[in-house]
Amino acid sequence: MKQTDTYSVAVSKEIHVSQARQLGVKIAESLGFGKADCCIISTSISELANNLIIHTFRGGSIFFRVLEINDKKGIEIIAEDTGPGIRDIDLSMQDGYSTCGGLGSGLGGVKRLMHEFEIKSEYGKGTCITARKWR
Repeated sequence: MKQTDTYSVAVSKEIHVSQARQLGVKIAESLGFGKADCCIISTSISELANNLIIHTFRGGSIFFRVLEINDKKGIEIIAEDTGPGIRDIDLSMQDGYSTCGGLGSGLGGVKRLMHEFEIKSEYGKGTCITARKWR
């Protein structure tokens, strides 16, 4: 897999969620993603970026990478923080489970919307979520 350009947005306020979403969609459009896929990518970025604000004390960062495998292109979205971490990843992925009173469909929704999804978290040290969408 060839990884090319990498971009990032520091996320600690609501305005940064919008900035991350706009940058991610701009990258997706440049890769030839259609409107429906750009909406999916935007929704996933919103969920990941909002989690950085809601579940951490300092926020975190959203990174974007353009991916290429032969003639196949995609976007990789990484949400990373040094927040409290996720105590129980399996539980956090269950629809309806929320630690902050939300609908509890966020991380599971991102997993369903994107082609690839990985989550690594160490309680007390932080979380890294990687999601990929292929064109």
